[in-house]
Amino acid sequence: MRRRLFGSVKATMVVWATAVVTLALVAAGIAVLMSLRTNLTGQAQNEANDTARRIALGVATWRGGDARLTLPEGAREGVPVQVTDEDGRLLAVGAGLESISGTGVTAVRVPRTAASAATPSRSPSSSPSNSPSPSTSSTATATATSMATATATGASATPVSATRLGQATADDHSGGGRGRGKGRGSDDGASDAGGSTARGSDDHGTDDHGADDHGADDHGSTTSPTPEMKDPAVGTIGDTVLEGSGRAVIDGRGAPYRFATIKATDLGGRTVLVHAGASLAARDGAVRSAAVAMLAGGPLVLLVVGGVTWLVTRRALAPVEGIRQEMAAITASEDLSRRVPEPSSHDEVARLARTTNETLTALEAAVDRQRRFVADASHELRSPIASLRTQLEVGSAHPQLLDVPGAVKDTERLQHLAADLLLLARLDAGERPGAGHVDLGELVREELGRRATDRTPVAVEVDGSGHQVAGSRGQLSRVIGNLVDNAQRHARTEVLVRVEGRGGRVVLTVADDGNGVPVAERDRIFERFVRLDDARARDDGGAGLGLAIARDVARRHGGTLTVSDAPSGGALFALRLPAVAVPPRRRTPG
Repeated sequence: MRRRLFGSVKATMVVWATAVVTLALVAAGIAVLMSLRTNLTGQAQNEANDTARRIALGVATWRGGDARLTLPEGAREGVPVQVTDEDGRLLAVGAGLESISGTGVTAVRVPRTAASAATPSRSPSSSPSNSPSPSTSSTATATATSMATATATGASATPVSATRLGQATADDHSGGGRGRGKGRGSDDGASDAGGSTARGSDDHGTDDHGADDHGADDHGSTTSPTPEMKDPAVGTIGDTVLEGSGRAVIDGRGAPYRFATIKATDLGGRTVLVHAGASLAARDGAVRSAAVAMLAGGPLVLLVVGGVTWLVTRRALAPVEGIRQEMAAITASEDLSRRVPEPSSHDEVARLARTTNETLTALEAAVDRQRRFVADASHELRSPIASLRTQLEVGSAHPQLLDVPGAVKDTERLQHLAADLLLLARLDAGERPGAGHVDLGELVREELGRRATDRTPVAVEVDGSGHQVAGSRGQLSRVIGNLVDNAQRHARTEVLVRVEGRGGRVVLTVADDGNGVPVAERDRIFERFVRLDDARARDDGGAGLGLAIARDVARRHGGTLTVSDAPSGGALFALRLPAVAVPPRRRTPG
């Protein structure tokens, strides 16, 4: 027989266990890597926020009198830093920055025009320590343009809130508080109140929008549906307004970064955007190292799991293999007296072994019973056949000595024995009784009506009527006949047959006034070919099949057959069958 690839339980268990552990390891590894990546990204973002805030604090203390903005010392430590105005023009850049994406501004060289644009207009009465009157001219158009530039370069930027960056009024600055907005909008522009010179001139032209004393925006405030974010007060910084990811090249080395953008207003009243980043190289390195470690250790873990599963399964199935080998040996030797080994444990395998041994015991008993049946049947058939042959041979040689009545009696005995053996064979084959209804009282009267000439009289008592039972009429008639025959064989003067209903059952009792049945033999007499006759004479004793057939038929009909002591001192056989209710017949109109 060709063996399949997974024909072994051990192999199947190893495959399934390895598959389950593999899925679990993959899921756990992905979860760990994602958690590690998220945590390290958050740390990098916090670092970027801290760097941007530190640089923004330095920018906020600048008085704006210089032609070019000078970054604090913290911006010269090899981190990508950009300072732009609200139009997106680059005012300052960190040392060594060669290219950048993700901040919305890709320029890394401060244009010369930034020097002239770096000087804000201030009223004569303003002082660095006080909040200026109308202050900064701002527009978010350049910011939106820089955001589009960041998207085009592959950088990702995530606003902290949906509030856009609008122009702050002079009254807002005079309050000395910080603006808490975190978004960047798209104002077209705003102008300085009371100033004759407009800020924001670049190489492409100069916007010259007028403003009233409150610094109202002529464009953004009426067209934009989103609220404006206030600029920080003079000399202060705002919250982080933009977070995102991108890349930067510093001193020839490129790496991914997390960026933070913070607004700051210097002492000269100019609001700028400070962009600072924190490297993600440590994050990528940690994630890569963890992934490599998992990939390297995963096969080893799976190998250990497979080996342990194989050993455990082999140990658990070792008793099963012993049972299989012993069953194969029993089949080959046909020795049903052998038994499979039973493990000392109390698990499923031990229960399987015990059940197997019980099955072998029942099978051995059935085979032994069948062998005894065949031997007893052969013996019972041999005696009448030998007697009949002797009589025929004597009659052939001496016709005047032929015992015709004896030959007829032997022939009838053979006929009854053959009929009994045939019925037992059908019962052993599992033949079920029919589904018809039989009135047991009427059946008893009918059966005993044919025995009027028997040497031992039989009395009949039927208590009431309608004693209906379900079953085969022929088989129940055979039971009644066998019980009456047995009673007549042992009775001295009479046999009493009684039918009555009792507790939902129909009870048929057959009593005689003979010697009775010893208590120790009351189960054995229902075995096949068992006779308790002392003489075992052919004329007085039967073949020992009548009571065995009666009990088998009773069990097939859902009933019982027992023996006890009769009131007259003999044996009392009681047949109990379930009673059935028969609906009354409908009268048909004549």
